[in-house]
Amino acid sequence: MAAETHIEINVPQGVTATLSGATLTVKGQKGQVSRDFRFPGIKVSLADGKVIVDATRFDRQTKATVGTFASHVRNMITGVTEGYEYTMKVVYSHFPIQLKVEGKDRVSIGNFLGERKPRYATIVGDTRVSVAGDRVTITGINKEHVGQTAANIEQACKIKNRDPRVFQDGVYITKKA
Repeated sequence: MAAETHIEINVPQGVTATLSGATLTVKGQKGQVSRDFRFPGIKVSLADGKVIVDATRFDRQTKATVGTFASHVRNMITGVTEGYEYTMKVVYSHFPIQLKVEGKDRVSIGNFLGERKPRYATIVGDTRVSVAGDRVTITGINKEHVGQTAANIEQACKIKNRDPRVFQDGVYITKKA
């Protein structure tokens, strides 16, 4: 399939999109998300309730970036209307892992493999993390922030200097919605 150089994305009812320079802001019932769309040879504009991503150059990289920008706009619209939610599961066989949300910016992972010092994972942006037993729920309106927070928690539980076939303890993503 050939990459497109002109893509139009419909803005649904109840969602407003505004463009200030190269920064697109999308507002909906769940909140607002802003993103900067700067790339040589690509113009993002608004017309008739649509976001238009248009290329003025036609090389391979520009065509690919047009599709990427269109996906980012669709993700922004989905985020402010439905939101994103990742579900993670705490798995341990040796030492019970204790997860705690500390403030708004980090998660503490205590007693991981019997370690005395807790490990920490950063919560990115306005993402909300809740822990209930062995389930961790990560919600937010920015897909990248929600995904990065889940990845940070997963990476904080990376096992070093042990056989990963035996030590399968950690916090793993089980569902993305």
